[in-house]
Amino acid sequence: MSLCRATSTRWLAPCVRNTRQTCWRHWRIDVLTIAEALRSHTALTESDSAQLDTALLLCHCLQQPRSYLYTWPEKTLSETQGEQFRALMERRQRGEPVAYLLGYREFWSLSLQVSADTLIPRPDTECVVEQALLLVDAEPAHRVLDLGTGTGAIALALASERPHWRVTGSDVKPAAVALAQANAQQLAIANVAFLQANWFDGLTAQRFALIVSNPPYIAADDPHLGQGDLRFEPSSALVAQQNGLADLQHIIDTAPDYLLPGGWLLLEHGFEQGSAVRELLTQRGYLAVASGDDYGGNQRMSWGQWPAESEQPRNG
Repeated sequence: MSLCRATSTRWLAPCVRNTRQTCWRHWRIDVLTIAEALRSHTALTESDSAQLDTALLLCHCLQQPRSYLYTWPEKTLSETQGEQFRALMERRQRGEPVAYLLGYREFWSLSLQVSADTLIPRPDTECVVEQALLLVDAEPAHRVLDLGTGTGAIALALASERPHWRVTGSDVKPAAVALAQANAQQLAIANVAFLQANWFDGLTAQRFALIVSNPPYIAADDPHLGQGDLRFEPSSALVAQQNGLADLQHIIDTAPDYLLPGGWLLLEHGFEQGSAVRELLTQRGYLAVASGDDYGGNQRMSWGQWPAESEQPRNG
């Protein structure tokens, strides 16, 4: 594979014509086929999913499903499609997340709009949704709270699975709240509401059977913040003080004021934080404290049940 002489970066496809000897943005893709476009995945040397990334970006440019790519490999891209594909591949090569390039991400079979104002929903967070559905009985019309909702991923997944539940999602960012509301409208999910709030602010006198959160839990000096998609995601959705535990502790300490007796608190956290989170839950008085794994076998969530009234300590 050749290199662009101006930038010393890998060129994306074999069929090109150099129209101006300056820099990459002046090169024009000439009669690029789908098969040739797919082979340009080799340019994404830092991606762990280069072939998938390339296919998704190509589908986006063609407005076709992935099956189309392999059914019609000799189809040629129009000049507009070729230029759009080239531009997206260049941005992906610089590390921009595919979800931001496409403007959406699949989560729990839901197509969610995403933006640079929100964390990109991860497949492993679906484990949190699965655990939430196990913790709380399916039938009653429960009230459920998703703190730091972002795109609304957890709230919308739960609301879609339990149409009789009343789900609330809160986020401190107005842009995130607007995006979550847009996702709910697009998906026609009516049993969910989103509000702007800093954690529990504005929820006076409300009690929930389940509070769930994927809060910031990465320490400020964690080297992973300079790698992969994390470089482009909002630090406010990633980083917490006290070695990543500050927001987790605040939620654990405050949630009992908003939980029904016997209600559950379920938290996503880092793979090395399980022991610390369980200790915080136990110290605060939660019962049935436990942790669970993500799809990779890493301990990534913990939960506890606030005591029923008969189990709570009494004064005197």
